[in-house]
Amino acid sequence: MTTTASSRPSSPGIDSAYAWLRLGISMLLATIGGVGMWAVVVVLPAMQAEFGVDRAAASMPYTATMAGFAVGNVLVGRAIDRIGYWIPALIASVMLGTGFLLASLTTSILQFTLVQGLLIGVGTSAIFGPLIADISHWFNRRRGVAVTAAAAGSYLAGVIWPLAMPYVIQSEGWRFTYAAIGVVCLATMLPLIMLLRRGAPHAAAPGSPGSRPVQPITLSPAALQVLLVVAGLGCCVAMSMPQVHIVAYCMDLGYGVARGADMLSIMMAAGVVSRLASGFLADRIGGVKTLLIGSVLQALSLLFYIPFDGLASLYVVSLVFGLSQGGIVPCYAIIVREYMPAKEAGQRVGIVIMATIFGMAIGGWMSGWIYDLTGSYAAAFLNGIAWNLLNIAAMVLVLWKARRSAAAMA
Repeated sequence: MTTTASSRPSSPGIDSAYAWLRLGISMLLATIGGVGMWAVVVVLPAMQAEFGVDRAAASMPYTATMAGFAVGNVLVGRAIDRIGYWIPALIASVMLGTGFLLASLTTSILQFTLVQGLLIGVGTSAIFGPLIADISHWFNRRRGVAVTAAAAGSYLAGVIWPLAMPYVIQSEGWRFTYAAIGVVCLATMLPLIMLLRRGAPHAAAPGSPGSRPVQPITLSPAALQVLLVVAGLGCCVAMSMPQVHIVAYCMDLGYGVARGADMLSIMMAAGVVSRLASGFLADRIGGVKTLLIGSVLQALSLLFYIPFDGLASLYVVSLVFGLSQGGIVPCYAIIVREYMPAKEAGQRVGIVIMATIFGMAIGGWMSGWIYDLTGSYAAAFLNGIAWNLLNIAAMVLVLWKARRSAAAMA
């Protein structure tokens, strides 16, 4: 259900105890379902060896996952604007669990790639953009914190699953691991989604305590949407380089899969801290400025990966990278809610999140392709930095337009 303006001073549910309970359930749901984004990264070396393909081809299942994830964010986002969150999320969760079970039975890289994209990618989408859009309707005073906390669930998944999976893969193989994940998703996510059947509340009336009016900006909604799409694409092509290839990078340097999985978990744990901190910051200085801070710091941390490739150094740089980039993507949802109507939140957030995921998908494949061409990841890191600069340029333009509007209103 969409949130609409109401003549009442406030609506039961917004900023309520139930809203915080719903946020907790949403975080747990995202932590479980977020495995859809990370499992393929952890199994990449084992899957590549079994299917006998090069690094670029082995990266394609991840790219397909992100493509399905991107499309799912828009489709599920539009659905929640019309019928609420729980029914689309229930269908997506069934797709996710079934996808893991089917992926464990595939016999070729093509089959594996198709299952990853059509079932796991689309199924995972319900726990990110649509979930963020849904929770944004339940908060006004602490919307930034709520949005980033809900988004942090996917990073908690990136902490927990990459730590647990290598041990199961080592003892039972990646196929058993995938099948077990499918069973866990079906057994836990469906009951959790049933707890979220309550429809979104009405927004607080403009001028009432706790209300947040749409802020003015000298950009049409379409133009702002385009800039956010460009920015999202740029930041996530850059972001994908360490997130997708850190395990393979550590393998190439002789540190092993477990060390790479540890670094991915550290990266994601730091990302959780970054996301929560970004929420508090966005509630004070706004989503655009918060996003710009994270983008600049991400570019610097990518640069650090090139000269510092020792084991201890990589742990430190991965920590710095996680602290830099974790809050970037949720800020797009905050910006949408700051400058666009609430009734369009699901679709608008879904489109921006789709762009960020396409960035991850393209960047994941592109980094593998550059590695195959050059024999190292140095050029891939430089490619990421260049895309990061595109992100910064787009967001500087948004900030300039917002300031012009603020100055004109003063």
